[in-house]
Amino acid sequence: MRAKIQNAVSGKIEAIGLPIMALCWVSFFWGTTWLASKEGVKHMPALQLATIRQFLGGLIYVGYFLLKKEPWPKGKQWRTILVLSFLNFVCSNGLSTWGVKYMTSGLGAIISALFPIWIIIINFFNGERIAKMALFGILISFGGICIIFIDYIADFLRPDFQFGIILMTASTITWAFGILQTKKKAASFNPYFSLGLQMLISSVFLFGITESTGVNIPLSEIPSESWWAIGYLVIIGSVLTFIAFIYTLQHLPTEISSIYVYINPIVAMILGSIIFGETLTQAIAIGSAVTLTGLYMVNKSIRKPKN
Repeated sequence: MRAKIQNAVSGKIEAIGLPIMALCWVSFFWGTTWLASKEGVKHMPALQLATIRQFLGGLIYVGYFLLKKEPWPKGKQWRTILVLSFLNFVCSNGLSTWGVKYMTSGLGAIISALFPIWIIIINFFNGERIAKMALFGILISFGGICIIFIDYIADFLRPDFQFGIILMTASTITWAFGILQTKKKAASFNPYFSLGLQMLISSVFLFGITESTGVNIPLSEIPSESWWAIGYLVIIGSVLTFIAFIYTLQHLPTEISSIYVYINPIVAMILGSIIFGETLTQAIAIGSAVTLTGLYMVNKSIRKPKN
């Protein structure tokens, strides 16, 4: 009997060990991608960086599944993939990459973490009631953001900083719509292959936008710093971390798999302070803690089963 219990416990630990490791990977490395994006957009147009990143990442995914002779999506699955490629990659990833050009990587990560609030608001306009915990969480998060921005009051006089805030906020809204769309119409299709197709399709959209507006620079003029950043974003951000992220969603409860939302900004702020010398004041630290506490309450209300 004792041996059976030990085997059962051991099997449970082994089963959850890899998902937890995957969650730790997501929590840390998605935080580091903010720094890579910040470094990359210093030397080249932001949307061109997003285009190249998503093209190369999508090519890796799609190439792999073509070699495996994986079945292609059919019918309505294509419609879902097209919508998600626009929401998650053209808008959310493209706008956040553009937005971080005008602010610190840590601040960009904090704003991007606010997407659960938009989920609550979108659901409210779709007829759902806002739970008291969610409402308190939204108010607490807003208070935390106000504390953080005390140190950025002077920056609000700069049009480029204002533009960056607008871009980053818009990216969180489209990410929220993307999540809701995924939950509502998730295709019964290989999620990794779908992810690759979304990246590849979004790169075509973005290339059309950047070429028509004339913002692209010749590839030969992109400096090595940006190419290193793109390489990091493709391998770590678009391939390995997305694989780990989907894996955590498949093997861990949603309450646990969403922990990365709170850790990514902390990683971005600390590393941004160390590597780029970005300001990390007491107000930013306190405001971030308050904001993430509010987000925890919002997330908890979203995950709470409805009676």
